[in-house]
Amino acid sequence: MVDHYQVLGLARNATKKEVKDAFRRLAIKYHPDKHAQSPEHVRRNATVRFKLVSEAYEVLNDDLKRASYNAVSDSDCFRRGSYSSNPYGNRSGRAYGSGYGYGYGYSAKNRQSSSFSSGFDMTFRYLTTRAFLLNLALAGGLYFAFTAIDTSGETLWKMRNSGKSFEEAMESIEKSKAHKDEG
Repeated sequence: MVDHYQVLGLARNATKKEVKDAFRRLAIKYHPDKHAQSPEHVRRNATVRFKLVSEAYEVLNDDLKRASYNAVSDSDCFRRGSYSSNPYGNRSGRAYGSGYGYGYGYSAKNRQSSSFSSGFDMTFRYLTTRAFLLNLALAGGLYFAFTAIDTSGETLWKMRNSGKSFEEAMESIEKSKAHKDEG
């Protein structure tokens, strides 16, 4: 997971104006049109960074997305120091053989318990979101409606065709068709 604050070079308590100013500054710096005449690797790097900057701005400029991002990133591994905080993925400054995504003193035992608790937290947050609850209410309403329609259809059939089952009614229809064909 990328730290959007670090991509824009901001503190976590940055205002919307600071987010917007940082985005404009970096968008101009990394815009693909500006690097159209540059070598291929420079163009690719600028495009990747421009996408990261755009994504960071999209998340941090919207209050709901920012709150959701802050909630998830607070419980995420990279906030605890287990992953590199460099948003561009290169591990400069590390010794050969150390790392592969794990921080210093971070054992597998700690990772297992924290991943369970963060997974539980994320599941709980998802199950209590407004969108999930609205979808659950809609699904419940549809289920109730289909059940009511099915039950009412059966009740109407019994009211109009007392003493006959559906199969018996179909047999009598078939007999009447056969009788018409004979005559």
